[in-house]
Amino acid sequence: MLKWLWLSIVVVALDQASKFWATAELQYAIPVKVMSSLNWFLAHNTGAAFSFLSEAGGWQRWFFVGLASIVSIVIVIWLKGLPRDQKWLALSLALILGGAIGNVVDRAMHGYVVDFIQFYYVAESCLPGFYFSGTQCNWPAFNIADMAIVGGAIIMILEGLFGLKGKDND
Repeated sequence: MLKWLWLSIVVVALDQASKFWATAELQYAIPVKVMSSLNWFLAHNTGAAFSFLSEAGGWQRWFFVGLASIVSIVIVIWLKGLPRDQKWLALSLALILGGAIGNVVDRAMHGYVVDFIQFYYVAESCLPGFYFSGTQCNWPAFNIADMAIVGGAIIMILEGLFGLKGKDND
């Protein structure tokens, strides 16, 4: 099932290209409205999801690089050993792997992950998970690697709950 690594490579390429674009074209922390409820918003995340450990003093950079590297190796070994009929699980692992590598490249190169996509809604108070800024509630900024990780996790959960199988047409 290592044939699924092509998807991981595509995720890394799209992620890194989009982060290059965001860094070159956007001003840090200045939202650019794309459409109702969606901004381009350049942010640097030195922590993990939702900026967890972002104020930890710097040690977290190499901790997250090491952790993501170990997880990536485990995913490749897992993929290699998957039976051919486990296409949904292979898809989920390839997405998670591509996202993990995309973010680890940022951490190793810059010491932070480049985020640039932000959802928001206008309100006087915010739902949990959103933070208030002026007149709008903002979801923390994220990137393509994050979307691949979340998408892969959702597919993995669905596969685990419903035992999805894919026919091998090779």
